[in-house]
Amino acid sequence: MATPRLRTRKLSEPTIARLPVYQRIAEGWALRGLTRIDSRQIGELAGVTPTTVRRDLAGLGSFGTRGAGYDVQVLSERIAEALGHDREYDVVVVGIGNLGRALVNSTNFLIRGARLVALYDIDPEVVGTLVAGHVVQPLTDPIVAATVGVICVPPQAAQEVADRLVGADIHALLNFAPQVLSVPIGTAVHYVDFSIELQILMYHLNNGTGPLGGGLLHSLGISTPNSLRPVT
Repeated sequence: MATPRLRTRKLSEPTIARLPVYQRIAEGWALRGLTRIDSRQIGELAGVTPTTVRRDLAGLGSFGTRGAGYDVQVLSERIAEALGHDREYDVVVVGIGNLGRALVNSTNFLIRGARLVALYDIDPEVVGTLVAGHVVQPLTDPIVAATVGVICVPPQAAQEVADRLVGADIHALLNFAPQVLSVPIGTAVHYVDFSIELQILMYHLNNGTGPLGGGLLHSLGISTPNSLRPVT
């Protein structure tokens, strides 16, 4: 009989964004042979307050011990379950240019439980080549059944690709194209735009604040470089 999934309350978007960071911290702790970690230690590494850490992890259920912190193995497993890493996902990638090729060849691209099932492109020089163990298919072929579609195409082609993926009953899209997509209600889209991320980073660098709770640069002991200070 399958073990029932742990039921967690609905988590806020900022909490969801922080959980993978906490998980990496726990995994790093485990690799060092350490078995327990407390909210202060997590907070120092994540750039947030211990109160924020405790509030975030409280949404995963009761498993911390006052005065003793969290078991790093349990912490990693609870976060993995909350984020769905204990389930299986089939992933297709459309656009096997420089970015798409780098992604599918990266060891950090797929989370646990995710499986790359198909690659698509329109470039005749790319179609038919072997990338990451898959033969790149022409986008004119039917899209195979999958859970997640990753879009790595130029912005002018992104909407058409999104339509193709949604038409293939794929309702979770990871979009690397700098283009806002129009999708039906019920389709989840996450945007990854490096230029926007760089702008956000530069804002925090110039203002000495952290996106996860304030004072991140100060907490890391980083001072604003002279080249970024305003001229007086």
